[in-house]
Amino acid sequence: MDLFDLTGKVAVVTGGTRGIGLMMARGLLQAGARVYLSARKADEGEQARAELAAFGTVRFVQADLSTEDACRALAAAVGEHEDELHVLVNNAGATWGAPLAEFPASAWDKVLDLNLKAPFFLTRAFLPLLEEAATDDDPARVVNVGSIDGLHVPPMHTYSYAASKAGLHHLTRVLAKELGPRRITVNAVAPGPFESKMMAATLDAFGTEIAARAPLGRIGRPDDMAGVVVYLTSRAGAYVTGAVVPVDGGIATTR
Repeated sequence: MDLFDLTGKVAVVTGGTRGIGLMMARGLLQAGARVYLSARKADEGEQARAELAAFGTVRFVQADLSTEDACRALAAAVGEHEDELHVLVNNAGATWGAPLAEFPASAWDKVLDLNLKAPFFLTRAFLPLLEEAATDDDPARVVNVGSIDGLHVPPMHTYSYAASKAGLHHLTRVLAKELGPRRITVNAVAPGPFESKMMAATLDAFGTEIAARAPLGRIGRPDDMAGVVVYLTSRAGAYVTGAVVPVDGGIATTR
């Protein structure tokens, strides 16, 4: 079990107050890490912090990561309490759906700012703390949350979302090459359907059909996401970098 032990490590999970971020934060806490959550809404942050406190030491930092200044401010806030950061999970994201003829410019700005630019600016802002935590045998870790919609063409009119996630997957590879010599791994996970606020309406309408498309015949569960983030951030994943790991029950990878 030592392969998956995160005792003494410090992690930041953006968008960690609900959905996939909450699942990942719980997994990191259960493996022994201290976790900082960030989100825009203070009430949701406090609710998530209280819920996760049963699993370990967790703090909430309010942050809207749609600008570079806000990304730097989050890194500074964590740096007030920590001298090093072992794990950065870039999970905060947004989506937008509209027909081609009606898709607005604002849908590109909002989604790319949060889904693609923020992970870049956050990783850069946290580099000093990540480098401080990194060793040859146990690198610091960056985990970007992409999507299977960045692996295949999605059925819905989510142009900016799909493009942003495909871009994030490739940014993951680019940063993995650059940061590997600095003893930092950079990987991405590409979730399929999981129960979350972003997916709630879709699952309500098409959940049974979506589950039937997966070779494993179900949608994702919290343990599925907790497991993959613990693998990528523990000693078990110390030699993995530049990977995009689908966590989708086979929906995108067997189509």
